[in-house]
Amino acid sequence: MPDTRPTTAERRARAASRPGQGDVDSFGLTHPGLVRERNEDQFLIASVHKLMQVHQSSLDHQALGDAVSDSHGFLFLVADGVGGLPGGQEASSAALRAVVDYVTFTMRLYYHSDAEHESRFLEELERSVLRSHSAVRAEGDRIGLPGGLATTLTMVAVIWPTAYLIHVGDSRCYRLRDGTLTQISRDQTMAAALVEAGVLTPQDAERSGLRHMLASVLGAGTAEPMTASSEIQWDDQLLLCSDGLTKHVNDEEIASVLKHEPTAERCCRELVRLALERGGTDNVTVVVSRLKRDVRHGTTREAPRPW
Repeated sequence: MPDTRPTTAERRARAASRPGQGDVDSFGLTHPGLVRERNEDQFLIASVHKLMQVHQSSLDHQALGDAVSDSHGFLFLVADGVGGLPGGQEASSAALRAVVDYVTFTMRLYYHSDAEHESRFLEELERSVLRSHSAVRAEGDRIGLPGGLATTLTMVAVIWPTAYLIHVGDSRCYRLRDGTLTQISRDQTMAAALVEAGVLTPQDAERSGLRHMLASVLGAGTAEPMTASSEIQWDDQLLLCSDGLTKHVNDEEIASVLKHEPTAERCCRELVRLALERGGTDNVTVVVSRLKRDVRHGTTREAPRPW
C-alpha cells in the first residue's frame, strides 16, 4: 500500500498555520460530587513555550511554574486519585506535578516533533508518565503509605497538527469529529481486559464488579501506559474526563453537549451538572478544548471551527 502519511514538508506547512494561544477555547472544571468528602481529581490546561504557561489547574499555579514566550503546543491532563485508597488526592497531585516537571524539562522535543521524531517524542512522553509512577510511589513513602497511593492519568500533548495521547487507568479521552464521538483512550480495567480476551461480552463487562478494578495504574501495582497519535482536523473537539462523569452520563449525551453548547466552559458546566443531577457518586472532572472564531490579517473565518 502507498504511504499516505503527510511528508515532513506537508507537516511543516501545516505547522506554520497552527492555532495560537488566542485561538484555543479550553476550559476545565472539577467537583467533589455529592458523596465523597474529598476531591481526589486533578486537571491541567497549559500552553507549551520554551517552558510552559499554565492557564488553569486544580493545583496552585505558582507551584507549577510559568513562562511567557510564543506558544508552540498545548497540554491537557486529568488525574483521578483512586477512590477507596488513602491519599488519593496526594497521589493525583504528585502525578500531575511530576508530569509538569518532566515535560518542562524536555520541552526541546516540542520543537522537533515531525515525522522523523514522532516515535521518539512519544517515548519521551511515556517516560514522563513512568516518572510520575515513581513520583507517586515516593510520595506514598514520604507520607507513610508505601504502596498505598494510586492514580489514573490521561494526558494529551497537542503539537499542531498532531495530538499525542498518553494514558493509564480508566479516565477517558474522547474526540468529537464530524458529529461523531469516539473514545480514543482504552479503559485499563480488568473487565476491559476480559472483553478483549473474549471472556466477557461488553454487556457482561458493564454489569461486572470488575469494571472499576484497574489493571494499570500509577503508584500502586503496575503502570502500562497506552500511547497513540493522530492528525488533528479543524472540526475536532477534545474531552478528557474522570470516570465520575461516565458513571452517570453516556456517550450519546456527551456528544450532544459538545455539539450544542457554544463554549468550552458551557460544555464543562453542563456535563458536571448532569453528573451531579444523577447522583454525583464520585469526584467528577472534565476538560474541553476547541478552536474559537479568530481574525487573522483582516480575514474572519466563516464559523468557529473546533479541534
